[in-house]
This record gives sequence, structure tokens and C-alpha cells, in this order.
Amino acid sequence: MQELGIIMNGVTGRMGTNQHLIRSLLALREEGGVELPSGERVVPDPLLVGRNERKLKALSDEHDVDRWVADPDLDSCLEGDDEIYFDSQVTPRRPGALLKAIEAGKDVYCEKPLANDLDTALEVTRAAEESGVKHGIVQDKLWLPGLMKLQRLIDQDYFGEVLSVRVEFGYWVFSGEVQPAQRPSWNYRAEDGGGIIDDMFSHWSYVLENLFGRVESVMCLGKTHIPTRVDEEGEEYDATAEDAAYAIMELENDVVAQLNSSWTVRVKRDDLLEIQVDGTDGSAVAGLRECKTQHHSNTPKPVWNPDTPTEHEFHEDWEPVPDNRVFENAFKQQWAQFIRHVVADEPFPWDFSEGAKGVQLTEASHRAWDERRQVDVDDLEV
Repeated sequence: MQELGIIMNGVTGRMGTNQHLIRSLLALREEGGVELPSGERVVPDPLLVGRNERKLKALSDEHDVDRWVADPDLDSCLEGDDEIYFDSQVTPRRPGALLKAIEAGKDVYCEKPLANDLDTALEVTRAAEESGVKHGIVQDKLWLPGLMKLQRLIDQDYFGEVLSVRVEFGYWVFSGEVQPAQRPSWNYRAEDGGGIIDDMFSHWSYVLENLFGRVESVMCLGKTHIPTRVDEEGEEYDATAEDAAYAIMELENDVVAQLNSSWTVRVKRDDLLEIQVDGTDGSAVAGLRECKTQHHSNTPKPVWNPDTPTEHEFHEDWEPVPDNRVFENAFKQQWAQFIRHVVADEPFPWDFSEGAKGVQLTEASHRAWDERRQVDVDDLEV
């Protein structure tokens, strides 16, 4: 058994604490580490680093993590023997920290988006490639049970020819006036890297490409539906970033994707995320954990008649895809694969070039919104 030192920067945030520290690295540590092909096990040994000493100490005490340091410049951390640098800071701080870690010879793994703009994302990607360090980006949605069931259907050619994809994502995020907001205030300030396009379209990039095909063009409209919000200190502030985005994307193989992403929508669906796929032979609707199907042979034949009540129960025409396996936390699964990539050189296709694709789609979507037109998304050359 060997220990693997991992510098975790920005882990005091919600995602960093819950998904990356507690449910991934500490969970892997509790299980005795990540098993390698040789049968040896590698145990993660996190070093918590950030800007807030009080939060770091509290997190360390609560979860029995021995190592932490308040070092916003990272210098003391990068001088040590830890092999991996992980970054889940707010996006504007990420590229500079990644470049410092790459220069120090650390293997690097980070949250998405890789950067706020494509030029910077490509700069970080090229630096990682040229240095020879191993690099990866979080693409957690691929390990969600609902999407893994959807992938199973695709692998079995369930849909025939895929015609269209519809993505509905979002929920109501309170403005903070009556009830506290359940997302941080920086999400709604463009100057701090906020906005639902920057937050979610890098997800949609890899989800669409891995399941259905590369995005070739995009039309997008963003909206700031709620112009003022209340921050964590109870102070009112102007929302300068969009809280909803409505997009139509053309994928390779002539597939059309429609995507609604919103923090200003009240949920009337089975889950916070639903992806509907319609094909010539069948359809499916996948949520975070469940997936339901309707085959061509079981498709009802409705007739449009607004003058009489609809008595058919359309929801009953769908059948659930069985679990057929145990699904673990999505972040944890990708962490285990990245650790095996670093230690045992196992393949890991989700590198910084994949992260740059997400930034490319985000940038193209902003341009489509600004210029009110359809924007092509070219093959990306790193």
C-alpha cells in the first residue's frame, strides 16, 4: 500500500468539500484506497490549501484531515512531494494556479470550466502537454446513473437513428430576499466568472459529444431574469450574469439538440436534469439516476383534438431501465480513474483538451447570443 499526496485548492467551497473531499477522496481512503491492476492499493493523502485559514482548520478538524495550509500563492505547497494538484477554485483563479502547478512538475486535475476564455484554456492545455505532466478535467455527468443507462441503450443501438436530444436543466434559486439563496452570489456576477452559460455549457459539451456526437454549431439566448439578488452578508447586489440560457445546437450525424438551462424555473418534471432522446426505433428520458424508455412498437397514436379532454395517461407508456449494477458517486469514480492514470498509467481520455472544448462551446454560445446568429464550432486544434 502506498500513499499519494494530493494538493486540494479551493476545497472549502460546496462542491470541493462535498463531492471531491468527502464523497471522493475520503471515501476512497475509507475503502482502503484505489486498487491498481497489480493488486496494490493507493491511498489518497489530501493537503487542503486555500485562502481562509479558519475554514481550512474547521474542515480539517471535522473530517480528520491532518494536512492543511493557508497559502493563496501555493508556493509552499508546490515545493513539497505531493504528486497531484487539484483545483476547484472560482474559475478566474484557476488558470494561473494550474500553470504554477504544471511548472512545478505536478500532475494536474481540475474542475470545469478550465478557464473563462478559449485562449487561456489552450494556453493551459499546451503547457500541460509540453511539460509531460498528466492532466485531467472533471466530467462527472458521464458517471451519473441515468446517463450511464442512456449510454447502455446507445451501445445496444436501441434508438436506431437518433433524431433529436432535448435537455431540461434547472430549478428555482431564491434571490436571498425572503429565503437564503442555495447557490453562492458569485454565480450571478459576470466579473467573478458567474453565469449559467459558463457554469453549464462546458458540461453540455462533453455530455453531447460523448453520447451523441460533437457540437458543430450553436444558437443561444441568455437572460438575466432576476436583476438584483441578496448576497451571503445580506447585501443587495446587481446580477451582472445571466441566470438562464436557451440554446439550439447542431451535432454531427444531423442530430439536433435543444437545451434549456435555468436557475429561474420551478421544476415540474421527474428530476432537476432530464435528457430526452428521440430516435426512429425508440425514445428515452434520462434523469440523474433513472432512465425510462418507449419503443417504437409501444408508441401510442394520439390524435390532436383540443375540444375533448385527453384521457390517455402518456406517462404510463414509459418503462424504466433496470439498474443491473451498483452505481457509485460520479466524482469518486472519475477520481479513481485519474489516480490509476497517474500511478499505473491507465488510459484517461478526459484531459485538458476536452476541457478546452467546453470553453470553446461556452465562448461560441456567448458570441451567438451577442451577435444574434448561429455560430459554427470548428474542430479544436490544441
